[in-house]
Amino acid sequence: MINRRSFSIVLLIIGSILISFGGLIMRSMNSADSWQIIFYRALGFVLSFTIILLFRYRKNFIIVIKKTGFNGFLGGLFYMTANFLFIKSFANTSIGNTLFTISTIPFITAILAFIFLREKIKIQTIFLILIAFIGIFIMIKGEVETGDYYGNILALGCALFFSFFILILRKYRNIDMMPVGLIGGIFIVLVSFIVNKGDINISSEDIFLCILWGGILNGFMNMVFTFTTRYLLASEVTFFMLLEFCLGPIWVWLFLDESMRTDSIIGGLIVIFCVAIYSSLEIYNYRRLKSSNSKYSV
Repeated sequence: MINRRSFSIVLLIIGSILISFGGLIMRSMNSADSWQIIFYRALGFVLSFTIILLFRYRKNFIIVIKKTGFNGFLGGLFYMTANFLFIKSFANTSIGNTLFTISTIPFITAILAFIFLREKIKIQTIFLILIAFIGIFIMIKGEVETGDYYGNILALGCALFFSFFILILRKYRNIDMMPVGLIGGIFIVLVSFIVNKGDINISSEDIFLCILWGGILNGFMNMVFTFTTRYLLASEVTFFMLLEFCLGPIWVWLFLDESMRTDSIIGGLIVIFCVAIYSSLEIYNYRRLKSSNSKYSV
């Protein structure tokens, strides 16, 4: 019988493959603009995530949300901003550029945790951070030369704000912060509706694609996170999520023939390689420490 750890890995692989179709979904929209996509994608997420939280907390649903307090509110703002920048980046650069850039989240989080939480950074992590940002520089440099770097900057901003979101969760991990995603989703729905002046009139096909992306795929991925983080290390989760960053550009290339610049591919592969090495080292160090502790325990 498959154990929970192995089952978590299988779930994470399936979830990462499914969510990697997000870029293809974005490119398949008929006429919806980026703010309309943001609105319906978030609406689908709010509906599915509300069901998940109701199933988990039942009658304590509202109480758990209130317990997150101001930190939950702040985390929701970070989550909202990251999502805005994510979709806007998709709309202003290639899918590959966006996904490769936001894959730097583990490194940006490590830097911010060092600054704000005084968490130590290993020498090898610093080295990998520097190499990863050389990859980002190569990607952005190529876009600057053609005057098309706006989307890359937005993707980097997405990675930064999502890292702040993770920092909030890490700092206040003594509180159940799972509802913060729902808070952020509600913010996204409200703000995108206001910014677009209530213009949410899009085709039924586009609405379906947005709900599929936000409600079903993102909803499923959040359930996967909820389950897998109980049995896998954060570095292991990051490692398997590389599937999303690698496969996303492939789908739009295969189905929509969206090409990428050579320097974007080179820079992106450098970033992916660094994240893979980082995750592998974290997993190895954890297992070595666990093995050492069990060896000397009575």
